[in-house]
Amino acid sequence: MNRRHCASAAITLVCALSVLITPVQAFAKPVPPASSDPGAPKKSLEEVRKEIDALYRKAGAATDAYNLAEEKAEKQSGEIVKLARAIVVGQSKIAEIKSQAGAQAREQYRTGGLPPGAQFMLSEDPQLFLDGVNRVREGQQAAQGVLGELTRTQQDLETYTKDASTNWKKLEANRIKQAKAKKKINAQIAAAKKLESQLKKEELARLLKLEQEAEYKQQTAWLSSGALKDINREASARGKEAVAFATAQIGKPYVWGAEGPKSYDCSGLTSQAWLAAGRPIPRTSQEQWRLLPHIAIKDMRPGDLIIYHGDASHVGMYVGDGAIVHSPRPGRNVTLAGAGSMQILGVVRPDK
Repeated sequence: MNRRHCASAAITLVCALSVLITPVQAFAKPVPPASSDPGAPKKSLEEVRKEIDALYRKAGAATDAYNLAEEKAEKQSGEIVKLARAIVVGQSKIAEIKSQAGAQAREQYRTGGLPPGAQFMLSEDPQLFLDGVNRVREGQQAAQGVLGELTRTQQDLETYTKDASTNWKKLEANRIKQAKAKKKINAQIAAAKKLESQLKKEELARLLKLEQEAEYKQQTAWLSSGALKDINREASARGKEAVAFATAQIGKPYVWGAEGPKSYDCSGLTSQAWLAAGRPIPRTSQEQWRLLPHIAIKDMRPGDLIIYHGDASHVGMYVGDGAIVHSPRPGRNVTLAGAGSMQILGVVRPDK
């Protein structure tokens, strides 16, 4: 990372953190959009914010399920392709072995059903007799070898075919999971957007302020707990590369299922950042939490991934000074935020 990039990143970080530590003005409860049910109680903007947040949270969890199903489907597709090639090779090998066995059978037919070695065994010449014994033995071993190879190849072919069938069933199952997750994602996002579309321009601005206020409140509580007291570790060489990649994506929009280069979802950003640093990691936040080494918060360093919410449905990358870079949700861009502005489940380190 050159000096100019460092300075730019530092300025961006300071600006973002200034937003996080600046008290946000509290707004009176506005009159919400008219409900389709005239008798329904009217919701406050804060209640609308929580409802929208819950919908996007559910969409995030469904996105993780979609990404995992997609990853498994791609893996199964690759396995099926490999098995299909192995089956073709096996079939070709069986055809070759059968051709070889057929040649031996035809040779026996031409010699009256007796292999050349057996004919020598009928000779009265002792040397020819001994040669015949050796040839018969060699012929028997060769025949057994051909039959053995044929049996093994046929068994391999049966295994390949069975594995291909199993992988095909898994592929179809994961495609069904993808379709269900996609439907759920679209439904949750559509419901959230519908709520937002019913708000007036000034209410949308207040909604953003309320979001910032909620984040500020959680971040302040986290900092007040002394969480940053012992967090002063320097990033590893690969961690620095991952942070440089992730921060370079700031401003790009969140799109569920996206892995760049123009847009990202939360785990798409973190997985691509670490891939750019030369360390491939699992695609989804839930798999990152399940498979990567866990680290105590007090031992956290830039480049580590913070997993959020009880279902591990969100992830951000720690960049230092109590901040993360993350791709928040639909309608928002990759940005810097307080590391404690959401419920922390734990921390993982990709390069441990």
